[in-house]
Amino acid sequence: MLERYTRKEMGNIWTEQNRYQAWLEVEILACEAWGELGDIPKEDVAKIRANAKFDVDRIHEIELETRHDVVAFTRSVSESLGAERKWVHYGLTSTDVVDTANSYLLKQANEILRKDLENFIAIIGEKAKEHKYTVTMGRTHGVHAEPTTFGLKLALWYEEMKRNLERFNFAADGVEFGKISGAVGTYANIDPFVEAYVCEKLGTTPAPISTQTLQRDRHAEYLATLALIATSVEKFAVEVRALQKSEVREVEEFFAKGQKGSSAMPHKRNPIGSENVTGLARVIRGHMVTAYENVPLWHERDISHSSAERIILPDSTILLDYILNRFGNIVKNLTVFPENMKRNMDRTLGLIYSQRVLLALIDKGLAREAAYDVVQPRAMEAWEKQVPFRELVEQDATITENLSAEEIADCFDYNYHLKNVDLIFDRLGL
Repeated sequence: MLERYTRKEMGNIWTEQNRYQAWLEVEILACEAWGELGDIPKEDVAKIRANAKFDVDRIHEIELETRHDVVAFTRSVSESLGAERKWVHYGLTSTDVVDTANSYLLKQANEILRKDLENFIAIIGEKAKEHKYTVTMGRTHGVHAEPTTFGLKLALWYEEMKRNLERFNFAADGVEFGKISGAVGTYANIDPFVEAYVCEKLGTTPAPISTQTLQRDRHAEYLATLALIATSVEKFAVEVRALQKSEVREVEEFFAKGQKGSSAMPHKRNPIGSENVTGLARVIRGHMVTAYENVPLWHERDISHSSAERIILPDSTILLDYILNRFGNIVKNLTVFPENMKRNMDRTLGLIYSQRVLLALIDKGLAREAAYDVVQPRAMEAWEKQVPFRELVEQDATITENLSAEEIADCFDYNYHLKNVDLIFDRLGL
């Protein structure tokens, strides 16, 4: 992954050095398990634990000849040992090491992502409470519908991200599985105790059944979940972008002193963070497709998934870590313009209250169809002539015969639309 989008803690997990270190830990733990069974002398196990190491450059050098990274790795490790080297990789196949180590690395990545999600949810929740009663325009099909609050928009995001956290925890559990079951999953040359021992020490779960590999439906579900989380954040980012349009300008990403929006136009203040998040979410969705393509491996295994996973597993976790932190900061520092929100509500000349007039007439005894046929012509006239809708309502004989001036005025009070805000927030625990 590009350094530009890599946060240090997550990036450190996926370094080549750390990947080989995870492989080495699997190898050593397997030797310890054999030692517990009495198959490897305890003194040899102690020497392996104390002295086993690898050299990345040496692995690369050996791989030029072997064209097999695990073989190159085990030879490099063996070069650091004495006669006890014969026990390295004892009874194992390459994927016993690689799949189990990958799950261990994913577990580490998941701990970071879980914290990211919890922090992100907290930021949105606080911003939602801050703007609980900040009235704004609700839009459907991009057209003014009825008043809502900016806090409710954020509360919607809050609840969606809580669902995403639940999905993530489930998918993370599903991918934190190890397997040390041999060449085709039969434990022919390995005792199942070795698998159980290694997984327990790594904090992963032994797969109930496997072939030479862990089945890739686990990884597909995991990548799909990361993609869904990224897509949710993208949805939020698209909303910020839409609300930052010059003709709307209800919110704006924080614009730092000295920041530049364009090389050509000095006036520009662009939602670059939200646009950045939008683009990166697309990349993660692409990785999800690749993860699905990895599910149908041949027979008890092939290697077609391996090259893809070297990209999609590190990159997806790195990118989601970046997305959650970047957009979390955008929300935290978001500039909100309540006066612009109210001003935009007035741009449609009061048409946003048409349903209130409709329902008031129905409450007075008019049939729904008849009431609709009274209100709609006045609404269309307001659109076409750019006349305030309330004026037309007050001039309509059918309406004024049924509604008093006070009742008409009540129809045009935006506070009516906020009467259940507290109820919704209470349901969310905000």
